[in-house]
Amino acid sequence: QVQLVESGGGLVQPGGSLRLSCTASRSAFSIYYMGWHRRPPGKERELVAGSTSGGIADYADSVKGRFTISRDNAKNTMYLQMNNLKPEDTAVYYCLAKTGRGNYWGQGTQVTVSS
Repeated sequence: QVQLVESGGGLVQPGGSLRLSCTASRSAFSIYYMGWHRRPPGKERELVAGSTSGGIADYADSVKGRFTISRDNAKNTMYLQMNNLKPEDTAVYYCLAKTGRGNYWGQGTQVTVSS
């Protein structure tokens, strides 16, 4: 069992920045992939960014050049640095961890981009 705790969401103006954090409750050794998904209001959940344990990252086209995913395996923590935020980035952001025994999700953190 892996528990994930997200933090860092909030309200920000367009063009602003936020950094989301996701901390796993157990050693990152068993986690081979971590990622961020989001669910915009009234829409399906979608991939934002992900990273393998080896540091290979992928991003949704809509966030490339604005968002950066990183991992600190020593702290069992993953980050999502979000810059130049747009109103369409408004969503609940979820952390995902993939292990050999299954996938685990965080509870979600709200990000609202509005003036």
